[in-house]
Amino acid sequence: MAAAIPCPPRGIYVPAVAFFNPDETIDFDAIRAHLTRLAKGGVDGLVIQGSNGEAMHMLHDERQQVLRLAREVLNEHGKPGSVIVAGCGVQSTRETIQLCREAKEAGADYALVLSPSYWVGAMQKPVIFNFFNDVASASPIPIVLYNFPAVTGGIDLDSDMIINLAVANPNIVGVKLTCGNMGKLQRIAHDPRIGRPFAAFAGKTDFFLHGLVGGSHGVIAATANLLPKTHQHMLRLYDEGKLKEAQELQTRFSRADWALVQLGIAGIKAALQKYYGYGGGRSRRPLGSTVDAAKLDGEVDVAVGGLIELENSL
Repeated sequence: MAAAIPCPPRGIYVPAVAFFNPDETIDFDAIRAHLTRLAKGGVDGLVIQGSNGEAMHMLHDERQQVLRLAREVLNEHGKPGSVIVAGCGVQSTRETIQLCREAKEAGADYALVLSPSYWVGAMQKPVIFNFFNDVASASPIPIVLYNFPAVTGGIDLDSDMIINLAVANPNIVGVKLTCGNMGKLQRIAHDPRIGRPFAAFAGKTDFFLHGLVGGSHGVIAATANLLPKTHQHMLRLYDEGKLKEAQELQTRFSRADWALVQLGIAGIKAALQKYYGYGGGRSRRPLGSTVDAAKLDGEVDVAVGGLIELENSL
């Protein structure tokens, strides 16, 4: 009997933001500084070219350049066993498979794949099932499903779909649930039909602790761009049975996460500029948004600043 394909290690994953110069070229110096801080913060994985990494705004060769940089940084500064998950989901099966192959060549360990959604009316369950099954069968690296209805025209993978895909294809090893459905996570994490390790990740800091209680494999969380050590601290509190302390930290997390959500992807970058001195709150067009660090003053700073102090103390 063949050995099971390993799923990503349990823990904290950061969907790393990407930085751009004023002319919209990639700011590799800022990306290196950011990934180095995350790796030294002891994260279990980096998600490169996820939604926060603006994958949809990058060319294939740019994706590979950033992935190679991430591999270099993680090899030099990351803890043993830390991995790279590369965003690879696009609109066609063919190009998604190509991106998985290119991600493997650039040093990624896993591929994170969104549902196609341009022809949203045609994306019925059999079509979506075949898309993921075909991609996983051809990909040289294992697949983590990515369920994020807000960016896929409302397509929301249900627990039956996810479990059936996991049962059908051993190269599908996990799922990121940005949908926030904790009942779904609970069902997936404990379904006996899968019969092998399967990583069900909470997809936001906002429900990190809730996911752990439900049996999640950890979290893939945008706010961890700012607070990697503090997310690790939450995981330790939960594992040590310190639930009251974990609940108190989750309350602070949820307030900070909500404050940052209001500012979008560029807001996280502005926060990195404000608190860590690199990056800048700029996204590529058509987002075209630039968030000045001054927008983090007042209530946002109250929600986020105290956690930055905790982060720097760990």
